[in-house]
Amino acid sequence: MVDIAPDKQNIDGVFSNTVYYIDFYQRDYKWTEEPVTRLLDDVFYKFSQEYALRKDLAPSKETITARYPWYYLNTYVTNTIDGKVYIVDGQQRLTTLTLILIKLYHLAQQFDSRAENWLESKLVGFSGMEHQFWMNHERHKQTLEALKAGDDLGLIDTASGITAVNLVKNYKIITTYLDKELTDQHKLESFVFYFLYRLVLINLAVEQTDVPMVFEVINDRGVRLRPYEIIKGKLLGQIDKLELDQRDYNGFWEHQVRSINDSYEDEIDTFFRYYLKAKFSDARRDGTRFDGDYHREMFSHNMNGVLHLTHNPSGVKNFLDGDFKYFTTLYLQLLKAQEVEHSDYPHVFLNRLNDMDGQYLLILSSCCLKDPEEKAKIRTVAAEIDRLFSLLQLQNAYDSNAFGERLYRISAEIRNKPVQDIRSAFDRHLMEELSRQRSATVTEPFQYTFFRNTGINLNTRFKRYFFARIERFLAEHTNMQMKQPIEDLVLKTGYVNGFHIEHILSHNDQNKALFDSNEELFEQERNRLGGLLLLKGRDNISSSNELYANKLKSYANTLYWNETLRDDSYRSKLDMNALITRFNLDLRPFDSFGPNELESRQKLLFDISSLIWK
Repeated sequence: MVDIAPDKQNIDGVFSNTVYYIDFYQRDYKWTEEPVTRLLDDVFYKFSQEYALRKDLAPSKETITARYPWYYLNTYVTNTIDGKVYIVDGQQRLTTLTLILIKLYHLAQQFDSRAENWLESKLVGFSGMEHQFWMNHERHKQTLEALKAGDDLGLIDTASGITAVNLVKNYKIITTYLDKELTDQHKLESFVFYFLYRLVLINLAVEQTDVPMVFEVINDRGVRLRPYEIIKGKLLGQIDKLELDQRDYNGFWEHQVRSINDSYEDEIDTFFRYYLKAKFSDARRDGTRFDGDYHREMFSHNMNGVLHLTHNPSGVKNFLDGDFKYFTTLYLQLLKAQEVEHSDYPHVFLNRLNDMDGQYLLILSSCCLKDPEEKAKIRTVAAEIDRLFSLLQLQNAYDSNAFGERLYRISAEIRNKPVQDIRSAFDRHLMEELSRQRSATVTEPFQYTFFRNTGINLNTRFKRYFFARIERFLAEHTNMQMKQPIEDLVLKTGYVNGFHIEHILSHNDQNKALFDSNEELFEQERNRLGGLLLLKGRDNISSSNELYANKLKSYANTLYWNETLRDDSYRSKLDMNALITRFNLDLRPFDSFGPNELESRQKLLFDISSLIWK
């Protein structure tokens, strides 16, 4: 049972003889301008009302306490362990109050007020010749010292972390606010008495050891902690504090979390969801239990049977030293590889162009702790997801719901399996999905029968991706550099410099006549992939509604695939001819373009696609 003892205190009492330690499960100081300004507004709203009526009163403890009503600021929660008082809840508010006290201390110096020493005693306590801040941000003491000393804010070192950055940033906000409000000694001293004596907080002293549990419940009241912040408390709270410090589990945790969160805000929560789904979910429906507040499920009775993290310090240390360390490091590799293409596993980057985040689920699933095949598994799984997705798209068989469900089933099949088993699992599911879509048994992963009419059914982004992959194939096998980064070909869509899908056959009567002036047939055929190109904004505009002969001229100096329609792409081009011979490709120019030429280009794209996604 939790024993909580409430104690009403004014700020003079809060900061008088207690050093408050920031426990390991506390988040950094993250208040932004909005909550800081709101706190100041609340405090000055009440003070300004009373001061306007009583500005003739001399500032003193007696007049302020007798004439100014007290104002309730909120609660803060503490827990005493081995003689040290730890902040369980309220660190953000108490830290902000400390910054206000620092500014009041400097204003007292500026107005030569006798409140200076009193205010200093609300910031630090002295033990012999040494002093210690009541709000004991140990890792950021240098920043607090610099603020108290009145150092140039632009020169204060904030390298110790986000807390230090926000201490300086919020002190600037407080300085601007108080300089505007407290313009003379009388008002300053009146406010100091009001601030220290009439602002009240309730201290809840929690007398029990399961502080992280209390912390989770308490934070349901206000700005909730992120799940990973609660997990930190639940895990590290089980480890003896001496061992916690000796092995620096807190520093290790913070380093891993910070490294991942540097990519995207609160990305570590995304990691945990992928990790839990990858290792403990065999179906999509089962995986949903780790959405939302996944930490509750993580510490459930059922999960404790496999994770062993509840009331088990040894299990916690094994988890931190094992799975947490290995898989967060692996995940960080994947985050980096999705942003900058890695030569060992390029498909991690390529999958990002299609928002194929399912690769994280499957890679984490396939890899076991300290996996000797890690690099091969990353490479293989990422390539296989791209192949599965692309071949389903190209054969008009992609269904997003079915695809998502299959990824979970594949995950269960390849979990901790050797790399040699991965392709067969993907192939089996590819064939099953094609068979389901066709209502017949399919035995080949890629068939022209299913590809022949592909084009109009595809979303624009995948079309751009498809032609970007065709472009890369041509560049690689003709020893040429890509004319444009593949990322730009897929994602850059601006009117001038973006890339857009262009019909080779413009919508005009001459072209419709090639299809017996059958409007429906003409639209169907010209939208096949063989009748499309990828052009940059201005190139796309310039080709307009011209006849093919005129369009052909505009394809010069665009992308390699577009240029293969032109005769000059083959003259004295040894690498191009070598490509044609090596892969037996029907690559040739066309002086005119109609049904037969479109069919030839469709077949050619099928052959190249078969090589890319072999």
